[in-house]
Parts: sequence; structure tokens; C-alpha cells
Amino acid sequence: MIEIAGQTYALNDPLVLAAIAGGALVLLVLILLILAVRAAGRSARMTAPLGQQLQLLGGNVQQLAANQAQLQGSIQTVSDTQATAQTKMIQTVESRLAHVQQQMQDRLADNAARTQRGLTEMQERMNQSLHGSAKQTTTSLTQLKERLAAIDKAQDNITKLSGDVLSLQDILSNKQTRGAFGEIQLHDIVSKALPADSYALQSALSNGKRADCLIHLPNPPGPIVIDSKFPLEAYEALRRAESDQALREAVAKMKVSVRTHIRAISEKYIIEGETADGALMFLPSEAVYAELHANFPELIREGFAARVWIVSPTTCMATLNTMRAILKDARMREQAGAIRKELGLLHADVERLVTRVGNLDRHFGQARKDVDEIMISSEKAAKRAGRLHNFDFEELADESGAKNVVPLSKTEPQ
Repeated sequence: MIEIAGQTYALNDPLVLAAIAGGALVLLVLILLILAVRAAGRSARMTAPLGQQLQLLGGNVQQLAANQAQLQGSIQTVSDTQATAQTKMIQTVESRLAHVQQQMQDRLADNAARTQRGLTEMQERMNQSLHGSAKQTTTSLTQLKERLAAIDKAQDNITKLSGDVLSLQDILSNKQTRGAFGEIQLHDIVSKALPADSYALQSALSNGKRADCLIHLPNPPGPIVIDSKFPLEAYEALRRAESDQALREAVAKMKVSVRTHIRAISEKYIIEGETADGALMFLPSEAVYAELHANFPELIREGFAARVWIVSPTTCMATLNTMRAILKDARMREQAGAIRKELGLLHADVERLVTRVGNLDRHFGQARKDVDEIMISSEKAAKRAGRLHNFDFEELADESGAKNVVPLSKTEPQ
């Protein structure tokens, strides 16, 4: 790099190399001129042709100097052009750098805004998630509390039920309380199925025996007795039997117990001329009733033979509904005379009503006729009033056609 007149030139620049070559040539010419002048001093005459050549060479040198000056101007022009291009390039680079910097700043600002929005949205989602989790946790805890309360309530019900079961076991373990339990259940079923005046509890019979329930059915079949029995010991022994021997003993005990109840009911509560020709043995347990029908059909047949029908709570309700139909039919027959009497009175009332309606119709006919005549008279009166209002006296005539008003005559002039 060389610096000339404040301008910096590169050694590898073609213009610089051309300028250096020109300078070297000029220098070489000067050296040769000096040598020629020195030689001219020694041989001026001998060098006349050489002088001409030197003159020609001087002209060439002048031409070379002019070319050098032109070259220097070209170099200056190239330098100025290069400086202008460099300035423009620097300005372009600076503008591009400023544009790139602005784009980077815009992108950084956009990224910062996006990051801020993302952080804000993430914070909102986290807040919502935390709020939802807290709400869901609160709901779950509330539901858990309700379920625990329901479990506590169920536990109380189970405890109460266990106490009731123990009480029921205590009741069923005693024959007297077990009999009272059966009678209470029988009373509940009968009171729901029959009217209160159609049965009696603990009713005394002519033989001195008391029936748990006596249904007052009409003859036939007549009053029928329902006795409550509960062969619980035999049934429990049958359920607890684990060996064949225990099972045979339990079966025998069950047969003896049921036969004893059937015989007692047949002898105590079937009285000829007083009660129906049969009685009902009420079993307060559906399980015992099902066991008898499933495994002891001979006991059922023996009950039929003794005119004692074994019923459970379900079949007893069905039987009582049949009895209610019988009682209803009997009461209808009893009230047939009263019904006929009431029908006769109703027929007389209907005949009187027909007569009075006829009289009322005649009255209405006469009133209708009077109203029509009144309407005719009112129409005539309205017509006359209209004529009087219009001074149509000449048109007013009596019923014979004679004028009631003398027409006005013209007076002669005096």
C-alpha cells in the first residue's frame, strides 16, 4: 500500500502498476539522456544523428509525460470513483445494517411480546388449573363427607337392624311371645283386607276356646276361624341338621309338630252349626310355608283331610280378599229389599218430576205466547209513534178505515 496526496493505492492495482512502469520508463529515459549528454560533450559532432534521435526521444518523452499526466488523471478519476463507490457501499452497508438491526429489534420485541403473552396465558391456565383443582378437591371432599355421612347413617341403620334382629330372635325364642308375634301379624293382615265389623279377635266359642281371629262369613259357609301357629323349633332343627340322623330326627319332629297343630285346630275350632266346615292355620313365615309345600306334601294332604287349610301371609291375604268379595255379595243380598224400596221411591220421584216439567213447559208456552202478543202491540205502538213524529196525520185511520183527522182545506181570500 502506498499513499500519494492523501490517497491510498494498492500495489496490486493495475493502474498503480501501469503508473510505476511509466515512472520507471521515464527514469530510464532520463538516465539515458544524461548519459547521452555526457557522451555528447565528448563527441558532439559524432553524435549528430544521435541528437536527432535524442530529440525524437525527447518528443517521445514529452508524449510519455503527457500520457503519464493523463494516466495520473485517470488514476485520480479511478480513485475518486473508487472512493465514491466505497462511500456508497459503506452507506449501503450502514443502511442495510440499520435495516437488519431494526428487523432484529422488531423480532426481539415481537418475541418478547409473544413470550410475555405465553407466560401470561400459562399463568392464567395454571391459575385456572389450580382453581379447578381446588374446586374439584372441595367437591370431592364434600362428596366424601356426604358419603361418610351416608355410611354412618347406614351403619346406624345396620346397628338398629341388628338390634331389631336380636329382638326378633328374643321374641321368636319364647313360645308365648312367638304366638303374640303371629297374632299381631295376623291382625295386621286381616285389618287391611276386611272391614272392621266383619271379624273379631280372641273371640270365645261355645266350647270355651278362644279363636285368634273369627271371620263372620254368611251361611254357607258360616263363621270361619284363623289360628296362628309357628313350628319354629322343628323348622330350626331341620335347618341345622348336619347329619342324616339329625335330619331324620328333625323331619320327624316337624311332622309331629305340624300334625299336632292340625289336629288341635280341627278339634277346637270346627264346631258343627256354629262355625264353618273348616278352619285356617296361619304360618307367619313364608319360609316355613315353602318348606312344608316343598318337602312335606303329606302334611298338606292331611290338613285338607282334616279340613284345615295352611296359609302363609301372602296366601292369607289372597284368601281374605275372596272372603271380602263373599261379604260384599252377602251384604248386597241383605240390602236388596231396601234397594228395591229406594228404587220405587226414586221411580215416583221421577214421575213427579216429569209431571212438573210438563207443567213448567206449559207455563213457558203461555209466557212465550204472551211475549209474542206484547211484541206485536209494541210494534204497532212504535209505528203510530213514528207517524205522529212525522206529522203523517192523514195516514192515521181507525180499524174500520175511516180517517180520524179531517184534512185541512184552503181558505178563500176575502
